[in-house]
Amino acid sequence: MLIIDIFILSCFLGYFAIWRVTPTLHAALMSMTNAISGIVIIGAIKAFNEITAYPEPYLLYFAIFLASFNIFGGFYITTRMLNMFKPKEKKHD
Repeated sequence: MLIIDIFILSCFLGYFAIWRVTPTLHAALMSMTNAISGIVIIGAIKAFNEITAYPEPYLLYFAIFLASFNIFGGFYITTRMLNMFKPKEKKHD
């Protein structure tokens, strides 16, 4: 049950921590959440050794899925943001 409690607490803390960030810090925040998501994946893989209750493996799989989704989504959004700052090619007449 300890893993479930940690999972629920981390969901609430993560939500309120991200919600209070100003829009100017979102690029830095995305790179930091990618790093945190990598740590979540490693922690979930290590937690497979300490499974004691029935729903825990499914929560760990769900945590790995969400962290992976966050990492790939963060890279996708970062790429789109960086493409916005590339100089646009001028059309030749």
